[in-house]
Amino acid sequence: MIRRRQDTDLDACVDVLARVHTHSGYPHHWPRDPARWLTPDGLTAAWVAETAGRVVGHVALCGREVSRLCVAPAARGAGLGGRLLRAAEEAAAARGLRPVLEVKTTDTSAVALYERLGWVRRATERQDWGAGEVVAVHRYERARSDH
Repeated sequence: MIRRRQDTDLDACVDVLARVHTHSGYPHHWPRDPARWLTPDGLTAAWVAETAGRVVGHVALCGREVSRLCVAPAARGAGLGGRLLRAAEEAAAARGLRPVLEVKTTDTSAVALYERLGWVRRATERQDWGAGEVVAVHRYERARSDH
């Protein structure tokens, strides 16, 4: 089930984020305040995925940017990432916006998900993430819908 995130979900979302970070290195750097990181400036809305009453995924929308998408490793393969992404896409579209997102080029599972769901790569760039660390990032935009 996908539903709007509530403040009471944040601890469970941080737990999911910690499992994802340990499993696949997302986010790239563990944030000092993970609950705050999941609630970025400009947050439009956020959603969670639940399985058997437990939060197992998260996504945020900030204006037209989709971010903070993660699904617990044990819950992957059930389509929850795609369903979370669609919730953010629909919210952006309802505001007349075409959503965008960024992903590290090395996050091949996320890249595969976005491309399978019709997202179009618009650019690849190297970004300075501080302390001399440069990371290659793909920028994606949701393809226009035919309906």
